[in-house]
Amino acid sequence: MSDRNTPYRDGKLNPVPVAARTEIFGGHMVAINATGFAVPATAIAAQMTIGVSDGYVDNSLGADGSECVLARRGKVWCFANHSGDAVTQVQVGQNCFVADSVTVAKTNDTDKRPVAGVVMAVDADGVWVQI
Repeated sequence: MSDRNTPYRDGKLNPVPVAARTEIFGGHMVAINATGFAVPATAIAAQMTIGVSDGYVDNSLGADGSECVLARRGKVWCFANHSGDAVTQVQVGQNCFVADSVTVAKTNDTDKRPVAGVVMAVDADGVWVQI
């Protein structure tokens, strides 16, 4: 055995191949779909939230993986609070769920919504979520 210069990333900003016919806007939650490609986060249980888009990516005319989005993790972002299933102070420290790419909800709506992240605060600006 010998020492090895192992490549690494800090894990905070990750390039992820984008799904075909997909447009992702900066500042929106990004998820991985059932085939492993990045899409805007939505209330689809098979998706897994992986971060927040660091900028706009247009793969609307491309095939799967023709473009990459930079998905940022490890921060706390403020998202809109779902009006019909609002996150409250009681949920601080617990998971919240994706309603759409800029809105989080209190419940998973009977396993329809993927986890967005952990609620860190709820205030007049919205829900502060660590992803």
